[in-house]
Amino acid sequence: MAPQFILASTSPRRVDLLQQLGMSFAVRAPNADESPKRGERPRALVGRLARTKAESVVLPSLQEFDSVLIIAADTIVVSPRNQILGKPRTAKEARQMLASLAGKTHTVLTGYCVVSAVRGEKSKSISRVISSRVTMRSLTKKAIVDYVASGEPMDKAGSYAAQGLGMALIESIRGSYANVVGLPVAQLVFDLEKHFDTPIFGWK
Repeated sequence: MAPQFILASTSPRRVDLLQQLGMSFAVRAPNADESPKRGERPRALVGRLARTKAESVVLPSLQEFDSVLIIAADTIVVSPRNQILGKPRTAKEARQMLASLAGKTHTVLTGYCVVSAVRGEKSKSISRVISSRVTMRSLTKKAIVDYVASGEPMDKAGSYAAQGLGMALIESIRGSYANVVGLPVAQLVFDLEKHFDTPIFGWK
């Protein structure tokens, strides 16, 4: 019997990306403290959080299904000054983040982890961190204020959404666009095919 796919994320962006592949999967909310550890580097942070999120749903998922394939991810924005930019807590903070990114190039990192688990057996996992470079166009103060007023930035790392209104802010992307949205699909599919014997055309 094929394993049950589990997306350990409630992110609408990740749900949309996997649905576009034609995948059938269950969504489970992961349990993870997303606070960086003291001195933790950005790549280490997203890698650790992706693994933690995947591992947090293994046991609950195996109580429902005999065999599961879990996909978890975490995305952060790293400013040109190498500061981790999470989700803004206030509109003011969102405006400050956008002002720091406007007219400059920053990095978007997504860590993902895939765990294959069968009830009563040892699990198998693989994790990676994928990087994309995003150049944002120069923005007037009014443009920043108006974008923040739309509400879109308030639950997004770095205070913008590449797949929403925020696409009008982006001048160019070097690397995976899907990675900037929240899940590097091509790299994930490669790992599913190579390490978990799950071909892209065999989702259904």
